Amino acid sequence: MARADTAADVIVAGGGAAGLACALAAARAGAQVAVLEGDVACARKVLATGNGRCNLTNESLDPGRYRYPAFAAAVLGNAPEERIARFWEGVGLVTTSTGGWVYPRSKRAESVRDALMGACERAGVRLRCAHEVRGARRDAASRRWLVDAWAPERPVRRRAGETERRYRRRVEEARHARVGFSAAAVVAATGGGAGVWAAWTGLPLAPESPVLCPVACRCADGALDRLDGLRADAALTLRRAGEPVAREVGEVLFRRYGVSGICAFNLSRRCEPGDALEVDLLPELAGEDAARAMLARRAELLGEPRDARWFDGLLARPLGEAVWERAGAAGGDRELVGRLARTLTCFSFEVTGLAETASAQVTRGGLALEAFDPATLEARDLPGFFAVGEALDMDADCGGFNLAWAWLTGMRAGAAAAAAARNG
Repeated sequence: MARADTAADVIVAGGGAAGLACALAAARAGAQVAVLEGDVACARKVLATGNGRCNLTNESLDPGRYRYPAFAAAVLGNAPEERIARFWEGVGLVTTSTGGWVYPRSKRAESVRDALMGACERAGVRLRCAHEVRGARRDAASRRWLVDAWAPERPVRRRAGETERRYRRRVEEARHARVGFSAAAVVAATGGGAGVWAAWTGLPLAPESPVLCPVACRCADGALDRLDGLRADAALTLRRAGEPVAREVGEVLFRRYGVSGICAFNLSRRCEPGDALEVDLLPELAGEDAARAMLARRAELLGEPRDARWFDGLLARPLGEAVWERAGAAGGDRELVGRLARTLTCFSFEVTGLAETASAQVTRGGLALEAFDPATLEARDLPGFFAVGEALDMDADCGGFNLAWAWLTGMRAGAAAAAAARNG
């Protein structure tokens, strides 16, 4: 069905964090911009970040926290924290920080989404939801990008009081048709699913997989079953063939299938089946010797350990029982304090893979970085094609680093796409 607004200077495929930042930057640079979003609303994934509070960046954006530090450093540039701060100030979002992690002052993710979408609308960005991109190619004669989308023939408006689930169903049930768009530049801003862009453009693709999710583990003594749902402050060390790979400190959530929590999420980016995951339940101490000394003092105060209740006041009862059993403890054993110290500082599991991948926070993989110029995020051999955010093969630790990547790549590519459109 023909539309009056199917031509633009820049088309952004994807209305998530990176896509909206890109669209806003391009519009502010003078381009006419259309955003094609397959869902019924833009920036829905933003609403789920940071447990609904949206950890939108970090006060110290270390390139070393990214999978490919050199490329990340080239994109982040100098003072990326200041550029992000100015960006949010420009859309009217007031921020606050906790331990270096930056949040909206309201501590509500919808504040980020609403401020960003409001800025896009004021800048004249055309937001086209329920437009699923089905194809893209560059026309050699016109040197313009032709983009096919699948959308309802007529607008389907949300009714007052209608749930999003019901609204989505009505949109899906509406009669759809192909809509053709054209632009001087197109930006891939889809989170995950970069394989279709590789197929359409011929660009190389790094295999996609979920990361930032719990680590699946197993143990022979059934400790995970007994600890299911228990939280504890701990240090996690990932070892491969006995050598340390990474270490994270924070709150751990034990589950039947393994270990969850932010520090486990970060290790999910680095772990492999067969690795050992060592849990230090006394991270405030300096290792096994310090733990042994602390337990010796505890024995002087409370008497020699006789059963797991000796840990009451130090560990939650289920955790104390698991340590007691794992250490093979028996009252009156002369080596008991040493074994307990060793178990407390190295309560280990075997890694079997990742868990709850359907709700992973980030998709690893995407369009290969070597195909793109980090200065503009334009494909080196494909004029007018840009990629941002998770469409690129880049991921990072928790703490605002992944959303910072979305904002910074979006801003950089948006300005460059607008310039490309001006230059024909």
